[in-house]
Amino acid sequence: MTKKTRDSRDFWIFIGPCLFAFTMVVIIPFIIGIYYTFTNWNGANPKYDFVGLKNYASIFTDAQFIYSFKVSIVYTFISVIVINLVGFGLAYAVTRNLKTKNFLRTGFFMPNLIGGLILGFIWQFMFNSVFVNLGKTLGSTILSTSMLQNTGTAVFAMIFVSTWQYAGYIMVIYVSALENVPKDLIEAAHIDGANGWQTFNNVTIPMVRQGITVCLFLTLSQSFKMFDLNFSLSSGKATEMMALNIYREAFVVNNMGFGQAKAIIFFLIVACISLTQVYFNKKKEVEA
Repeated sequence: MTKKTRDSRDFWIFIGPCLFAFTMVVIIPFIIGIYYTFTNWNGANPKYDFVGLKNYASIFTDAQFIYSFKVSIVYTFISVIVINLVGFGLAYAVTRNLKTKNFLRTGFFMPNLIGGLILGFIWQFMFNSVFVNLGKTLGSTILSTSMLQNTGTAVFAMIFVSTWQYAGYIMVIYVSALENVPKDLIEAAHIDGANGWQTFNNVTIPMVRQGITVCLFLTLSQSFKMFDLNFSLSSGKATEMMALNIYREAFVVNNMGFGQAKAIIFFLIVACISLTQVYFNKKKEVEA
């Protein structure tokens, strides 16, 4: 057996099981889902009719889906900025010479270990009971009304909770990027007379652009796909995001064909926006 043959065999031994599982769990259901977008299947009855592009045409006249898209855009735009700023700030803090930095890293990462639905119900209790009772005790009109009861503040409540949960995960990636910045470059900048901000802006930021690209991609896709916190915290139609709208269409209204069509459009939107972000950030990495 030649070395090339052995390498090929070892490759498929390691990759084969994962590729098989990915094909069975992701690829095949995805293709079947595309097929059902051209039908009026309700998700249960084995009988259905082909409707062509009717489901796709109906999406653009579905007022609730369009509204959910707008809510998703607002939530994603704000949460991506906030999560990355908080995550980078935490990473910058725990990479300083602190005796408790390992303890702080663990503490900041811990919320990410809590499941989204459980986390949502915990914070629902906090917003609806703990903060309200605290506000009544302190005589605060702001705290005495739950943020989840107001459409204008419910989205910001979701942003707060998702930042609390996800910033620690993003922090870990930024920590890795910051610790790989060559110390020689920072020392050279200081020798050349650069102050702290100039060193940070002209040396640190360009050197961690790969980490920024990864974190923006993760937070962008995660924010668009938000379902668990939206479902458990504020599941009203006024704060309904696209993932929750698709779930209701497919499994509550039992309109699986239409729900699958929405899911495909949703997939294309998230893929286009995420890949566009990666493309432009990669160009900045090359320029840096």
